[in-house]
Amino acid sequence: MTRIIITIAIATAWIAGTAFPAQAQVGKPVTIVDANMVPEANLAALPHMNATIAKALVAKRPFLSMSALDTFLQSQKLSRPQLTELYGRLFLHINLNAASDEEIQLIPGLGARMLREFKEYRPYTALPVFHREIDKYVDDAELARLEQYVFVPIDLNTASDADILTIPGIGNRMLREFKEYRPYKAMEQFRREMGKYVSKEEVARMERYVTIK
Repeated sequence: MTRIIITIAIATAWIAGTAFPAQAQVGKPVTIVDANMVPEANLAALPHMNATIAKALVAKRPFLSMSALDTFLQSQKLSRPQLTELYGRLFLHINLNAASDEEIQLIPGLGARMLREFKEYRPYTALPVFHREIDKYVDDAELARLEQYVFVPIDLNTASDADILTIPGIGNRMLREFKEYRPYKAMEQFRREMGKYVSKEEVARMERYVTIK
């Protein structure tokens, strides 16, 4: 009987168009590291980086958008070809529903056709939607590569533990704090409550990945 119940539950989840169990809302790294999280020594070892640029980048963190990171790196005299190579190893996730064309095109190897496909399915309700739709156009390896660059904001009131833990830098302690103050009524409440535990800069970094529906 137990086996039958489990089978029915799995089938129901797939019929509803959802994954079973819950899927990540922040793309899983394949080749890249998060520019806000990577240690300074590791930064200096990346393509076209050095100790001076790495130190300056760490001093400017957190970056709240990929565009801001790109602007900073241009100020360090990195050329566009150098940046493209670097972004195969270093990036900040971009919001699938809000990123500009210019920001999306910072993803290495993403041409005009794929830019259209990224935007066609907005608004994304979950990252598995991106996975399903973009899978129509590329193979599994390329899908995984593209997915690592993106995220869909997580609903503070309903996100699963697994989804929350996909946010870079979030561990079990902050997972508990995220959930302790549910239900959230406004983003200001999130800022106020999380500000008890981390700096306002870190709150702003985490806020990139969340929303209240």
